[in-house]
Amino acid sequence: MNNNVTIENGRLIIEPVGLDKLWGLRRRIDVPLRQVRGATYDPGAAYAGKGLRAPGLALPGVKWVGTFYRDGDRSYWNVRAGRPTIVIELADAPFARLYLTVADARAVVDRINAAITA
Repeated sequence: MNNNVTIENGRLIIEPVGLDKLWGLRRRIDVPLRQVRGATYDPGAAYAGKGLRAPGLALPGVKWVGTFYRDGDRSYWNVRAGRPTIVIELADAPFARLYLTVADARAVVDRINAAITA
């Protein structure tokens, strides 16, 4: 998939895979778990409005990678249309939300939500 998601030492770590690092200009996003509000599985997220891209890649209907600004919020997108997508809500972090295509999306969501309530 497009992203590796790990939880270690009280931190949520997102690592884009392959060329997604280049296209999104990010090798890693590292957020303290205390800034994570929750995660949801959202298969329709790829089709939602993204806002203004700066910087990143946008291939409408196919793939979006990078930073997007919409309604005053800054979000990171790394999704491919038609693939399992999760949304991670953050507070007091560089991004308001992370939209990610991941393998076994429901399990990743469960793992994140369990870690923030522990």
